[in-house]
Amino acid sequence: MLLIPAIDLKGGKCVRLRQGRMEDDTVFSDDPVAMALHWAEAGIERLHLVDLDGAFAGQPVNADIIYNIAQALPDMDIQVGGGIRDGDTIQTYLDAGVRYVIIGTKAINTPHFVADACLEFPGHVILGLDAREGKIAINGWSKLSRHNVVDIARHFEKDGVEAIIYTDIQRDGMMKGVNIEATRELAEAVNIPVIASGGVSSLADIEALYRHEQDGIAGAIIGRALYEGQIQLTEALALVKRLSAE
Repeated sequence: MLLIPAIDLKGGKCVRLRQGRMEDDTVFSDDPVAMALHWAEAGIERLHLVDLDGAFAGQPVNADIIYNIAQALPDMDIQVGGGIRDGDTIQTYLDAGVRYVIIGTKAINTPHFVADACLEFPGHVILGLDAREGKIAINGWSKLSRHNVVDIARHFEKDGVEAIIYTDIQRDGMMKGVNIEATRELAEAVNIPVIASGGVSSLADIEALYRHEQDGIAGAIIGRALYEGQIQLTEALALVKRLSAE
């Protein structure tokens, strides 16, 4: 199971939000590139970058920083989300060295965009499903749609998305633990990997997610818990290695 540190970009800085509220942010670093290098040194295989400003603007805002991170870590699998609403943006990110692009709001508002992107960029498209009480949230989590998580996931699985990142908004940044049950239910409903996000705050959360790896939970994105020291990345990686050897 992959452990994926998150770097959320706002105003050129590395921040964390609480429940997706842009006004409730904590700055953890003025140098996102240095932060990316720090996590890479621990031995991770993938990095999760989010252009928060881009998610609200509907277009990339911190693309230069993402480019710099990709150039600094050419061998790292980097996944990027936030403000990806057209094919040119996808192509630009892939050309920069990004491995995966995450499509969220655009997938709900313009479903055929995902199908087209999967055809044009096979193997590079991840679906981002952000939910509150089982319903999909869009536009930087500012609006709640009528769509059900599992129904949407199954639809886009048929279109060819590589994986799904599932975020429980109510848990995100709150340090209250991950929504294991909802993540497991989603993973069991589809045949593509599901990556857990939102509320991963302890080694116990990581172990609980790992116990459902056979159900399709392929990874966990970790944010605030890393930055506040609740999870030590080296310990978390060692835990996963030990569990995989059992």
